[in-house]
Amino acid sequence: MTSESSSSRKRTSTSEPSAAAIDPSPAAAASVPKRSGTAPDSTPAKQKLVIFDTSLRDGEQSPGVTLTADEKVEIARQLSRLGVDVCEAGFPIASLGDFEAVQRIAKEVGPLTSNRKSGKPMVIAGLARAVPADIQRAYDAVKHAPLHRIHTFLATSDIHLKYKLRISREECITRATAAVQFARSLGCEDIEFSPEDAGRSDKEFLCEVLAAVIRAGATTLNIPDTVGYNTPEEYGAIIRYLTTHTEGADKVIWSTHCHNDLGLATANTLAGIMNGARQVEVTMNGIGERAGNTALEEVVMAIHTHPSTFPVYHTIDTQQIYISSQLVMKKTGMTIQPNKAIVGANAFSHESGIHQDGVLKHKETYEIIQPEAIGLPSNSLVLGKHSGRNAFRTRIEQILGDSVYADKLASNPAAFERLFASFKRLADTKKSGVTEQDLYALLDDQLNIDSSVKETYRLKTLQIVSGNAVAATATVALWDLSGAGAPGSAPDRSAPSTPGGAAGANGSSDAADAPPPGAVERMDAAIGHGPVHAIFSAINRLVGLRDQLLASFEVKAVTEGSDALGKVVVRIHEDDSASAASAMDTDGEAASPRFTLVAEPPTTPGIRETAQGHGTDEDILVASAKAYINAINRLLDVKRRRADAAAASSATAATAVNKHVDV
Repeated sequence: MTSESSSSRKRTSTSEPSAAAIDPSPAAAASVPKRSGTAPDSTPAKQKLVIFDTSLRDGEQSPGVTLTADEKVEIARQLSRLGVDVCEAGFPIASLGDFEAVQRIAKEVGPLTSNRKSGKPMVIAGLARAVPADIQRAYDAVKHAPLHRIHTFLATSDIHLKYKLRISREECITRATAAVQFARSLGCEDIEFSPEDAGRSDKEFLCEVLAAVIRAGATTLNIPDTVGYNTPEEYGAIIRYLTTHTEGADKVIWSTHCHNDLGLATANTLAGIMNGARQVEVTMNGIGERAGNTALEEVVMAIHTHPSTFPVYHTIDTQQIYISSQLVMKKTGMTIQPNKAIVGANAFSHESGIHQDGVLKHKETYEIIQPEAIGLPSNSLVLGKHSGRNAFRTRIEQILGDSVYADKLASNPAAFERLFASFKRLADTKKSGVTEQDLYALLDDQLNIDSSVKETYRLKTLQIVSGNAVAATATVALWDLSGAGAPGSAPDRSAPSTPGGAAGANGSSDAADAPPPGAVERMDAAIGHGPVHAIFSAINRLVGLRDQLLASFEVKAVTEGSDALGKVVVRIHEDDSASAASAMDTDGEAASPRFTLVAEPPTTPGIRETAQGHGTDEDILVASAKAYINAINRLLDVKRRRADAAAASSATAATAVNKHVDV
C-alpha cells in the first residue's frame, strides 16, 4: 500500500510541476513559455497547458440537456475547484436566461480562488458570433469577472463560406478582423478567435485569416475540428503547419477543439498538444452535440499517466474529477456509459479471475491509475446502524472534502438532519452496511431536493397495491408548498397523515418530517398498467398538469446487492399538442390526466421545455415518485421563469411605448 501511494504521489508531482502561480489569461501569456523556453530558474521546464472547459456552452448543446441558471452556477463553482483555467459559461446572445447565467457566473464564481493551485481565479468566457451585437452582449455578461474573455468565431471552410454564409474569402477575413477589433475596442484584452470548421479549411487561407486576427488583437487561436472529421495525424499536422506558417504565431496561445464523431476527439487533442497547442477545449464526461467533445478527464489523466511523454503540465486537482463528473452527469441527465474511460462504473472493475488475482497481489498489475487519484469513493464499509450523528457528520466531511457539496450542506442544517434520517433508515435495512457510494447517493438526493429550484411539491407518503392478477393502484400523499395550491390543480383534498390501513405501505424518506410551514397535504389515488404508471398517474391528478410527457425513465442500483439503494432518473417535457379544450371533457369536468410514454425527447429545439428529475431510495417505487415530483418541480420552475421573463419584457415594451408617446 505504501509503495502504491508513493507511486501515485510521484505521478502527480511529475505531471504538475510546482511552478509559480500561472495566470492563464493572455495578458500574462507572454511570460509563459510556448514551444520553447525555460522556467525562471533557467532549468528546462514543461509548458503550462490551459484547460478550457466548455461543458456549460458546447456541453449544454447535447440533445435534451437544459440547465437552469442555478445549476450552471453550481457546476461552474465545482469547475473552479477542479482547477479549470477557463470556463466558457455560455452563449449570452442566445437568450435572456443564458445571458443572466453567464453574468451570474462572472459575478459569483469569477472571483473564487478556493482549491486553485495557481492562486488565481478562473477566466470566465462568453461565446459570440463575429457580429457586434453578439460581442457586445458577451462582454456585458463576462465583464464582471476579474479575468474575462470574449470568444468569437467565424467559419472558414469553403463549404461553409459558400453554402452557409454565402460570402467570399476576402469578406471572411474582413469580418473576422472587424470582430476582433470591436472586442478590443470594448476594453477586453483577452480575445479568442475560432475559425469554425478549421479541420476542413484550406491551410494557406487559414494562415491568412489567423494572421489578420493576430494583428487585430486576438490572443488565443482555437482550431476546431467542428465535425470530428480529422484523424490524429491530420489534426496534428494542421496544428504544426499553422504554428509554423502563420505570421505572429509566437504571440498567441494555440488551442484545440475536437469533436468525437469518429471516436478520435481525445487522440486528436493529444496530437494537437504534441504539435504545439497549449490550450485544450474540453467538457466533463465528453458531453456535447452529436457524439460529444473531448473529455476533460481523459486528457488530464493521459498527461498524468505519461508525464515524460507530453511537453506540458496541468494544474487540475485530479481528486476532484469524480465528483465533478458526477455533478455534471446528474445536472445534465447525460448518463455515463459503464465502460467510459476514467469515470465509467467499470473503469476500475475487474471480472477476469486472472486480473482479479493480479490486482489483489499488486494493483499496478492491471491498474495504470489508482482510483483514489480521481477521488473515486470506495465500496468499503464506512458506517453502520449504530453510528451516531457526530460520526456521521465527520465521515461526510471527510469524503466530501473541499467540494460544492460540502458548501451546500454546511449552509443548510435542515438538509443535514434529513440526510442523517435517510442514512439511519438505510442503515437499518441494508445488512451489508453503508458505503461511501451510498452516502454520495443520499447526499445528492437530498441536495437535489433542496436545490435553489423552487420546490412546489414534496412526497409525503406512498402506498402501492400491485400484482400479476390485479390492477396496480397507487395512493399518493404530497405536501403542496405553493401556498395557494398548484396551478390548475384539483380542489384541496385534506387527508390524514398516512394512508389508511393497508399492509405493505411504502413510506417516503420524508414521511417522518414535520409539515413544512404553510404546506397543504393533498392525497389521491390512481390505477395504472403497472406500479410506476399508477404512481405517475396519481401524481398527475394531484398536481393538475396534463401537458407533460414522459420522455425517459431509468433505474439502477447505486451499489451491489439486492438491498442496495435504487436511483431513478426521469425526463419529462411539455406536450405541444395539449390544448385548453382538451383539458375538459364533454360535461365540462376536468378530463383525466394525459400520461404518454414517448420513445425520444423532442428534436426541435425551443419548442418544448424539458426537465429531468432524480430520486434515490431503498424502494425503487419511492425513488420513482421522488424523481417524477422533482422533474415536475423543475418544469414548473421553468414555466414560472418563462412567465416572469415575458411579463418583464411586456413591462419594458410598455414603458418604451409610453416614453415614445411622451416625446
